[in-house]
Amino acid sequence: MRSRPYHAFPGKKNWLKKCTFVCQFSTMILFPSAKINLGLRVTAKRNNGFHNIESFLYPIPLQDVLEFREAAVCKLKLYGKPIPGKLSENLLCKTWGLLKKHYDIPPLEVHLLKSIPAGSGLGGGSSDAAFFLKGLNDFFQLRITDEKLMDLAAQLGSDCPFFIQNTPALVSGKGEITEAGRLDLSGLCLVLVVPGIHLSTGHIFSMIKPGIPDLSISEIIKLPIIRWQNLLRNDFEKIVFTRYPILAKLKQELINRGALYATMTGTGSALYGLFETKPEINNLAKYGTTYQYGL
Repeated sequence: MRSRPYHAFPGKKNWLKKCTFVCQFSTMILFPSAKINLGLRVTAKRNNGFHNIESFLYPIPLQDVLEFREAAVCKLKLYGKPIPGKLSENLLCKTWGLLKKHYDIPPLEVHLLKSIPAGSGLGGGSSDAAFFLKGLNDFFQLRITDEKLMDLAAQLGSDCPFFIQNTPALVSGKGEITEAGRLDLSGLCLVLVVPGIHLSTGHIFSMIKPGIPDLSISEIIKLPIIRWQNLLRNDFEKIVFTRYPILAKLKQELINRGALYATMTGTGSALYGLFETKPEINNLAKYGTTYQYGL
């Protein structure tokens, strides 16, 4: 059993070098990370009600903490930021149940310290599930390949396959098709603002009108960042900003403070800006919880 940290991002910045799990004795600790969307276009609606999308996902340093160990019966305990819904419907319970169908794994006691706000477009629930899946594979030495892990992750949620690799990637299909990307935002400052507004992904998707953009996201991200603002769009902003005008004001505030690029991530409600240097963020607290990271 591994007793030293496992590094998922060799050769990257310090935060990327932080261990994604620590396995010692009979306990494993995981650090699921959030993501941001660089553009999000809805290109078509499928006959089954799902939508085809195109987006570029980028992992960021905001992390949950997930700990588990073997137990006589399954237990899940939650701490930190609130998670809506029944405990039995949590993605972590579904993850254990999915793997249990294929492998003889025992009951577990699981503790989740939630730092990534739910319903904010940061992928926290999907990340928890994917990291748990990877952790179970390593903890019980199941020898599941990454390809198989991604297939299993796709059964848990559209964003989940991205978090198996947890590296910058272009995503398509429902979000489950990933293609490694070469984008490197190192040296930029990320300012992330999370308003206290929980948005339902399903409800927001039900209001969207699909369309094919003139330029694909894969083409736009090759351009200088200074050109992204008018090209790299999130189709959900119009819907969400109409309902919550304060979020439109927040986006403009980030731009006014010098953001090279500012947008809503996912289906919201979190917004972020990418800056060349650290901006003044004190007054942003009126919009919500504010985070600042060097990428």
